[in-house]
Amino acid sequence: MIQSRCGILCDECSYKEQVGCKGCVNIDKPFWGESCSVQSCCVDKKHEHCGQCGQFPCDTLHGFAYDKEQGDNGKRIEQCKKWVE
Repeated sequence: MIQSRCGILCDECSYKEQVGCKGCVNIDKPFWGESCSVQSCCVDKKHEHCGQCGQFPCDTLHGFAYDKEQGDNGKRIEQCKKWVE
């Protein structure tokens, strides 16, 4: 089951319960208030998640995955690959 556009496993997110987040595949705007460039890109290209894109993994997704504060060392990129399989 696809949980996010970028490959984050929402079931493992500590904010999901705290803020009642349903995941970006089920909402129009993220709970933190800003639009998400990854989500917007997927919606614009009519992709369910980043792994379906011909530019995968793009610089934007790579930046999210390896961000020093909120990244996951590429785990979300690997998850998108699994969803494609």
